[in-house]
Amino acid sequence: MFDDGAPIYRQIADQIKAEILNGSLEPGGKIMSTNQYAAFYQINPATAQKAFRELVDEGVLYKQRGVGMFVADDAREKLAGDFRARFFDDVLKPLVREARQAGIGLSDIIDYLQAQEGAPK
Repeated sequence: MFDDGAPIYRQIADQIKAEILNGSLEPGGKIMSTNQYAAFYQINPATAQKAFRELVDEGVLYKQRGVGMFVADDAREKLAGDFRARFFDDVLKPLVREARQAGIGLSDIIDYLQAQEGAPK
């Protein structure tokens, strides 16, 4: 499950975010405790705790004392908004800049994208 590319706590947080975005974890749903998570993935509980703390700080998870960790009601919308903002900044801005340098017009890009929507996957 984990690779060498990023810290394990970051990979855990990203995995939980992906599960929220794809609907595997639903708003209000309880998630495994840090100890359960650590035992399941055979990692240090402090590593799982760091990931969970980051997600709480971001407003994706919330903690009910003595009960557990839960997915925030607006987590999916928040994550989708964050993803959208990063997509525009990290993908589309550089694409538009390179297209301008190459003399490719916006209408050409739009036509290409629209053609891809109907293309077989």
